[in-house]
Amino acid sequence: MSAIELTITPREKDLGGFSVHRILPYAKRRMVGPFIFLDHMGPAQFEAGKGIDVRPHPHIGLSTVTYLFEGEIIHRDTLGSHQAIKPGDVNWMTAGRGIAHSERTGAGERGRPHGVHGLQSWVALPKEYEECAPEFFHHAAASLPEFTFSDVTVRLVAGRAFGREAPVKVYSPMFYAAVTMQPGGSVTLPGEYRERALYLLEGSLRIGNTQVLEKMLPVFQPGDAITVEAAGPSRFMLLGGEPFPELRYIDWNFVSSSHERIDQAKADWKGGRFAKIPGDDKEYIPLPE
Repeated sequence: MSAIELTITPREKDLGGFSVHRILPYAKRRMVGPFIFLDHMGPAQFEAGKGIDVRPHPHIGLSTVTYLFEGEIIHRDTLGSHQAIKPGDVNWMTAGRGIAHSERTGAGERGRPHGVHGLQSWVALPKEYEECAPEFFHHAAASLPEFTFSDVTVRLVAGRAFGREAPVKVYSPMFYAAVTMQPGGSVTLPGEYRERALYLLEGSLRIGNTQVLEKMLPVFQPGDAITVEAAGPSRFMLLGGEPFPELRYIDWNFVSSSHERIDQAKADWKGGRFAKIPGDDKEYIPLPE
């Protein structure tokens, strides 16, 4: 029996000027632990004067994190947060009962040719925290646990794994880690979570007799001891956690255990009842029809 339950092939989506690979949600696998959305953006190169402009848009019922390998993005939100995210940093925004934010290339980056490469993920909240007060926390790369063993370097982005815990405030048992491995290196996945997956950004990996291809996300069988070996220099993300007892629904930028709550959030955004973003209140993304 294979240790891999299924392998997800991302769908490529053009966001105007650069493309993303949409990994989650997937028809046969809506979530992995609390992770309900995962996009791989770039690598993309921009000419001077151009960049990313994700206009103000709303969220409920989730936390967002953009993890960069290259570039810089400026985050603003309705709490008044104004924070640059750089490679290795964590900007962790918990929407709870409702928040709006924007992500744009800053003036400094936009003034010269530049690149961007990273992952954006949404982590659903447990039912008892879906209506919590919105929050935003920034964690510089140097504040995150990073450790090296036998040609493997792990940075723990969020949650608990490998006997370490990241300082990021999370609401359910989970882990999210960035890993680089040299040829011959190996790592065994955390075994304490029921749902686990791996996303290979670049390189060549083996799990038993199975080769993992770039831009693929294998989801693993629960309970199995999973050892990943590098056939060449590789970079990948590990993610997972405990599943929720209730279903989660996702509609546009909203996540909830209740269809009615999502309908209310849509009406609130369409009716202009979300707060405005200080410094970025001239534009917005309208509710899709």
